[in-house]
Amino acid sequence: MDGKTLIFGLSLGMVGGAILVANSYKVRKLVRDSQEQIRKKAEELKSCKCCNCEEDKEKS
Repeated sequence: MDGKTLIFGLSLGMVGGAILVANSYKVRKLVRDSQEQIRKKAEELKSCKCCNCEEDKEKS
């Protein structure tokens, strides 16, 4: 029975490890994508191409 338990434990560990790696990859990708969206939004706000800002510049 020790051999069966060992094999079961190894296979369970491999499956668990694969799940952790897959989940951590998804989390890293999600974080990267979110950071990219934040950077794009910050650039948009920095360049200030909205209508209100252009109207304020014309008034000045």
